[in-house]
Order: sequence, then structure tokens, then C-alpha cells
Amino acid sequence: MPKTQLRKPIEIKISTVVAVAAILRESDLAALDAAMREMTGGEADYFDDEFAIIDVGFFDPADRGIDWDALISLFKSYRLNPVAVRNATPDMEPGILAHGLSLDVIAKPRPAAPQENAAAPAPIISAPPAAMGSMIIDTPVRAGQRIYARGCDLIVTAAVNNGAEVIADGSIHIYAPLRGRALAGASGNADARIFAMSMEAELVSIAGMYRTFEEGLPKGLAQKPAQVRLAGDRIDVLPLSAVTRS
Repeated sequence: MPKTQLRKPIEIKISTVVAVAAILRESDLAALDAAMREMTGGEADYFDDEFAIIDVGFFDPADRGIDWDALISLFKSYRLNPVAVRNATPDMEPGILAHGLSLDVIAKPRPAAPQENAAAPAPIISAPPAAMGSMIIDTPVRAGQRIYARGCDLIVTAAVNNGAEVIADGSIHIYAPLRGRALAGASGNADARIFAMSMEAELVSIAGMYRTFEEGLPKGLAQKPAQVRLAGDRIDVLPLSAVTRS
């Protein structure tokens, strides 16, 4: 008799979790509740059970402590599910971990060691960052599909359809209509951009900042070649041929 193949009780596979960033500047729950209520406009499904990373980099914990139980409950009441905390100070970490949240750490490059008898520093010249490599997708991205280019750019030569999601740690290049969601700079790269030959996106995001288009794209850009970039805390959508000067 043939051997019966045993089914494994659990399998662990590589996956990706995309979360919105909740940048916390205040710990007062009443103020946070009022701000969330104003943001959502009373829509119960505004966040639709998205995962959230709480960023405390702009919060001064010396003023008031964070009531993690109450904060998590507040977010969940607006259908946001906190999964991690970013920019936590060492004294905050035990409380964060005790509440079942992870620590989201963004690695920073180590500064070069000083050299003895080094020559005078040369003038600094601005230049684009070195290429990160790329993932190439040649088939349409269908509704419900999610593509993630980890640690590199994403190039798609076919349409990204409504309900699809494309994500990259670098920039995203769509040589076809972009109708779904595109999230570039997913690991925090604010210099990443999104390029599309026909801009029809539902949502675009650079380094966690996002913009939706319920009322349509800016005049003259719908179904036209366009690029998306981050300017401070603002998402700009520009003609692909636009030339800007710093």
C-alpha cells in the first residue's frame, strides 16, 4: 500500500505585512479621539481593519506616559490594528512588548570611521542614489493580488488593475495603466517615486505617506503619464515630463 503523506500541522512561509503609520504627537486620549473622529468623518470602515505601526518619534515621553491599553483600544475602535511601535526609546520597550506589540526598527548606516591625515573634504555634489536592483513583472496584476519588491525597485510592464497592490522598498515603474494601489519606499525611503504611463491609481504612497483619489486625479493627469513623489509631508502627482529645480 502506498504510504499516506502526513500533512504538516503548520508551515511558515515568507509573507509581507503592509501597515499604515500612525504618527503620535500627543498622548491625551480625548485629543486623539477627537482627531481620529475628524479624520474619519464618522465612517466606520474608513481604515477597514488596516494594520498600524505607531510612530512615537515626535512624542516626548517625559511629558506624559503612554497608556498602551487605552491607546490600542482607541485605535481598534476605529478599525485600526496596532502591530508595532517605531522609534521607541529603550525605557518604553518593556511596556510595548508586554502589550503584544513588536518593535519596528529602521536600520541606519554606520558613519565611516575618521581617517588620520585625511585630505580636506571635497565639495558635496548631489546625485541620485545608486540603483537598488529591480524585480520585473511581465503579466497583469489582478484584483486581490499583492506584489512586493523587497529591497529593490519594482518594474511592471503590464496593467495594475483595480483592487491590486504593488509595493517596493525602492521606486515603482508601471509601463502600463496603474489602476490599483502603489506603495513605494515601503521601508522608509522618502526619495522613492512612482512612475506610470497611465495614472489611474486608487491610492499612492511614498515612505508611509499616502494619498487617495476618491474625487479624481488632479486636472490634466488622469490617464496620462505621471510621477508621484514626496515633498515634505505632501504627496505630489506631476506630469512625467515635468522638470523641477531645487
